[in-house]
Amino acid sequence: MGMRNYLIEGISCTGKTSVCNELQLLGYHAVHGDRELAYQGDPETGKPILYGKGHDHHIWDIEKVKALAESHDEDVTFF
Repeated sequence: MGMRNYLIEGISCTGKTSVCNELQLLGYHAVHGDRELAYQGDPETGKPILYGKGHDHHIWDIEKVKALAESHDEDVTFF
């Protein structure tokens, strides 16, 4: 993460992904949490699966999240 961090939040279909995409195009460090840090997996084992069934199979890769949180390489990060 950056020395300063900003959380982009909102309910579904409010434009969070579009804002993140635009920030990346402008050269900012912007992380798509659901796209870059999460995957579809078996909730019992954590093993990735090809076809999840919605939010029940949406799992965050904890090691990637920890690595991002521990990093302070950026001045600013949008998440």
